[in-house]
Amino acid sequence: MDSAAIKARMRAEALARAKSEINRSTIYFDYDKSEIRDEYRSSLYTVVEKMKEFSEIRLQISGHCDERGTAAYNLALGERRANAAKKFLIDAGISGSRIDTKSWGEEKPAAEGHNEAAWAKNRRDEFMVSN
Repeated sequence: MDSAAIKARMRAEALARAKSEINRSTIYFDYDKSEIRDEYRSSLYTVVEKMKEFSEIRLQISGHCDERGTAAYNLALGERRANAAKKFLIDAGISGSRIDTKSWGEEKPAAEGHNEAAWAKNRRDEFMVSN
């Protein structure tokens, strides 16, 4: 294998690792809030670094809510959450054209249950590489 092929393989492997790391990223929100909590800024900066390193990465950010609130309210809150993460990435230098958002409201809970432990896991943004 020549050096160009080795470099290409190494880059492909690094891209696969970057995509996997982004796909495992989740940030959580306080009740009825869409502000990025300080503890998740480093996770978002990791996403920024990967997206800067690999310009071909496109991203889908899905906003989610717990079951409290009306369906319409939760869809709007999920959208605000997804857009808050998108704004963070844009402010850090990522083109908005590489980021799509979707709100699921309360429709795709990460945890079943009707208590604070479950609700806290459901108030989140999930990140998925879309290419």
